[in-house]
Amino acid sequence: MKPLVETSSIRWLSQKYYEQNGDHIEVLETPPSALHFSRLVHISRPVVIKGFQVPASNLWSDEYLIERMGTREISIAVTPNGLADAVTRGPDNRLYFAEPLVEQMTMEKFLSRLSPGSVVNDSEIHYLQSQNGNLYASGYFEGDLQPPSEFDPLRPDVPSDIPWCSEAFDRTPDAVNLWIGDSRSITSIHSDPYENIYTVVRGAKHFTLFPPTDGWSMDEHIYPHATYKRSAVTSALMLEPSSPTTEVRWSSISDPHIPGVLPPDVHPVYITLGPGDTLYLPAGWWHHVQQSEITIALNWWYDIEMQGMSWVLLSFLRGIGDVPPGNPESATATEDGKEDVKSLTRT
Repeated sequence: MKPLVETSSIRWLSQKYYEQNGDHIEVLETPPSALHFSRLVHISRPVVIKGFQVPASNLWSDEYLIERMGTREISIAVTPNGLADAVTRGPDNRLYFAEPLVEQMTMEKFLSRLSPGSVVNDSEIHYLQSQNGNLYASGYFEGDLQPPSEFDPLRPDVPSDIPWCSEAFDRTPDAVNLWIGDSRSITSIHSDPYENIYTVVRGAKHFTLFPPTDGWSMDEHIYPHATYKRSAVTSALMLEPSSPTTEVRWSSISDPHIPGVLPPDVHPVYITLGPGDTLYLPAGWWHHVQQSEITIALNWWYDIEMQGMSWVLLSFLRGIGDVPPGNPESATATEDGKEDVKSLTRT
């Protein structure tokens, strides 16, 4: 249980933040200059940006993607429920932080799995979410071009960085990612240690956002880690706990839209991005993401500035002290949780 003074202080911060900022989100009709963007970063609130165009926006039909990628195999996340990197109940009735099975397939086969007429459409859910630099990884900016990206044929359609962002942050991206999925894939609520520039190429993304000051309401717990595997007998997906046991700190809120699941003094911000829309999502903002139809998106992750107060404050706003176990029979979790790493981020 968190100390009363800590809970009271953080809730006071949460309320004061809302009183001063409300739920208004600024919309820019054109991309900002580096100076303008640096001011937005200083404020650290989400901003919707119109008019940021990349070649992919005008090129990426299914036919184009299939032709460009050919027989090259790519990494695809597979789950039975569309919840990759999310808290899921296992066959033993315990809760786990579940990561997807990752399978290799061609772009053509993958896109066929997203089509309404697919014979496996209802049995397994596929999502291209191989993050942390599936288009451009940090080594690319340091002159290391090996190993090549799985999506190397698509690189000419996506800039490796965004000039007005790189100038404002005074650094190149840490990762540039491609995401493709349909409405059945849902991103569980989480926050990332990155400054995020997120662009929709096709379809629509529906973000439910919470500022870092609402971190106290995310009800984080410690969960054992598990990964989906295929049964050797039936080939059906099954959740297999990790061995040796690994534990992950994650929000216990499966769906923030369920009435009563959030405290009444928490005020979500709702944003929908369509084709050509870009979201600046500051580091530390909590987000739950859904999508419509077949949706293709790109994002550029820039490392957070670790010096000064930013990282310390974000850590404090998540709460200090013991993080409770997600399964009541588990031993008491250690202070500040166990695993809390960038590789577990997903959008």
